[in-house]
Order: sequence, then structure tokens, then C-alpha cells
Amino acid sequence: MKYTRFIALGDSMTEGMSDEIVDGKYRGWADRVADVLSKEVSDFTYMNLAVRGKLLQQVIDDQIPQVAKYVTGKETLISFHAGANDVIRPNYVPAIAKSKYRKGVADLTATGGTVVLFTVIEKVDGKSKVAQMWHERFSDFNQHVREVAKEFGVILMEAQDAPFLGDRRLLNKDRLHLNSEGHWRLSQGVLEGLGYNFDPAWRTPLPPAPKKNKFNSTLMNVIWIWTFVLPWIWRRARGKSSGDGRTCKYSAPIAWKSHS
Repeated sequence: MKYTRFIALGDSMTEGMSDEIVDGKYRGWADRVADVLSKEVSDFTYMNLAVRGKLLQQVIDDQIPQVAKYVTGKETLISFHAGANDVIRPNYVPAIAKSKYRKGVADLTATGGTVVLFTVIEKVDGKSKVAQMWHERFSDFNQHVREVAKEFGVILMEAQDAPFLGDRRLLNKDRLHLNSEGHWRLSQGVLEGLGYNFDPAWRTPLPPAPKKNKFNSTLMNVIWIWTFVLPWIWRRARGKSSGDGRTCKYSAPIAWKSHS
């Protein structure tokens, strides 16, 4: 199918953090996918409602209601990548998040558009309690995403088919968001899943990582904690989010011009 419109919903991953900046905005995998889709249809339009830091309920309340009026049928592609910010919160309650996620997908499929869901990388580097918690929580949440995708008959982009996307070398210095190489690889994986032309090099394994120097590794961990972890904890303690006061990139369909 040739999609005539692409509506992207979610949080920082779909907003594009921390890809290259184009026209004052992070580019991101969704923009990169739109680049290719726009070449196939002359009147192609694109929306990106994602905002960094948003929780699942915020995406459901603020973004999903904007979708229905812009869906023109199955030729409208809708991506839904949300829930990760809930999963990493200390007060995460799996049953509540899963119920919200299913309701969000039900509402999106009811619009008549073609819906795409995503699982996320379950394993991260390290053997710490945080890494173990990450694996346990995301493994469980991913399984729910798979069940919902099957229930509603939507497209599923399976992260476990490309575990290399969890390689720290494809992440920004914050160890959470994809860098430009990571966003490019994800975009090519999505295009492959949609049946569009893609660059098979996205699956090329990274070369073996150089052996880590213990001192340098410890130093980098300390810098990471001071630069990213502590500010994140401080924001949570004050009830703040990185997305507070921010607006999405494209709140209405725009005629998209490829940046590739």
C-alpha cells in the first residue's frame, strides 16, 4: 500500500531525540520514514504530534483525539510508540499501563487508519539492578504490546528482531535516546516492515566494541550520572517533565519535502 498521510504519535523517541537537527527540530526516524513515503505520492502529508517526556495517559489525552479528523482511510499510516516513560517510573503499575495502552490502540484502530505499534529493546548493557529491572519490566510490557497487536490486527515492529539497536554506540550520550545512526537504522527497519524500499545495510552488525578501560569506564559512568541521571531524578522529585511547555513538531498535516 502507498500511504498518502503519516501521523506519528508518542514521546521523545518519535519526536526524534537525539538525531541531527534540521530546521531547528530533531529529525528522527519518523521524519526519515516520511522522507521515503513522500517520494511515492505527490500529495503526501505528514504530522508528528510526539513530545518528549510524555506519559502514556498524556499521549492518549492530548494526541489521540487529534487523529480521527485527519484519517482518510487505510492509506493513512498512524504510528503509536508510547509507554516507555511509564515503565521506567518508580511508581509504575503494569496493570494500569497495559489497560491504558490497549484503550489507546482501540481508539486508533477505530479511526480506520493503518496502525503501527512497536516493542522496545529489553536488554541494556550491564548487570546492575537497574539493568535487571529494565529487562523485567520491558519484557512484560513488550509481551502485552504483542498481544494487543494481534488482537487488533495491526502492524508490529518487533525490536527483538534487531537487538543491535540496543548497542550503546547507537545511543546518545544519555544512554536512552538513539543517535543519528540509531534513528537511521530504525527508520530503515520501519520501511522494511511497511514494504517500502529500504537500505539493507541497516542490519549490518556493528564491529566488535573495543575493550573497555576500567578507569575510563568508571569515569564515564560518573559523568553520565551527574549529567543525566541526577537531573532526571530532580525533575521527578519536583513533578516536572522534559516536555513541560513544549509543543509538537507538526500539529496539522503538512506537505512534506524529503530531507534525504
